[in-house]
Amino acid sequence: MTLTSSIIRRLLPCALVVLAACAPLSPTQTEYPVGRASLALPPGVWEDLGAADEAIEVLPAPASTMALQARAVALRGARQELLAVLRVHTNRDNHPRDPVYWTGRCPQQEGLMVEDATRGSTVRVDCLRFKRRADGTQWLEKNDPDFARWLDRRKIVMGKPYSYLSYRYAATGSAVVEVDVLVDPRLLTPVARNNHEFLAAGWPALQWGRDLAQAVRVSTGMMDGYLAIPPFPFAIPIP
Repeated sequence: MTLTSSIIRRLLPCALVVLAACAPLSPTQTEYPVGRASLALPPGVWEDLGAADEAIEVLPAPASTMALQARAVALRGARQELLAVLRVHTNRDNHPRDPVYWTGRCPQQEGLMVEDATRGSTVRVDCLRFKRRADGTQWLEKNDPDFARWLDRRKIVMGKPYSYLSYRYAATGSAVVEVDVLVDPRLLTPVARNNHEFLAAGWPALQWGRDLAQAVRVSTGMMDGYLAIPPFPFAIPIP
């Protein structure tokens, strides 16, 4: 790939997102392949936790499956403390296939911010879920057991407190991207000094989730699946 084409590829999402702030990949950013996608991470000390091939059942049935690949990365602080764990699932390849019908829903849930961009569609999924404090007793095990088991198998333990965010995009054209994130809330929410600031403290996290969702949507329309994870709203804490 020439230098010119590389720059164009990184600037293309800017042309697709109207009035959204967007910058080319900086020299300190890192890219990892995951299935059909190229995962671009914001600046920081990221650790590759590896990739694995997986498969999911899809409709129409019977015996219809879709090949996926998962990759996970971890963000470390100055003392190697774990600040975030991010796991991405995508299609393993770009090969065309018959239309897929998705039955996954995006139900509202008490104590969880849920945005369903498909408004309950049974053929497309566009679901953003966020919980500011997800480190309560067995919350992750009850609400995202697959992610909880994955973390447990790898002996990955987040320090408390931590926030939870997940985003799932799936379309009839077989595009699938799923992102699961556990993150130190100091990267997502400002320090609140009064009730008004406390009530407004969740907005930066919500906007980060929406920016992530938009980056995923853009990536599904790109041949190389370039997926640029947006920087967290707040700087990495200094011990």
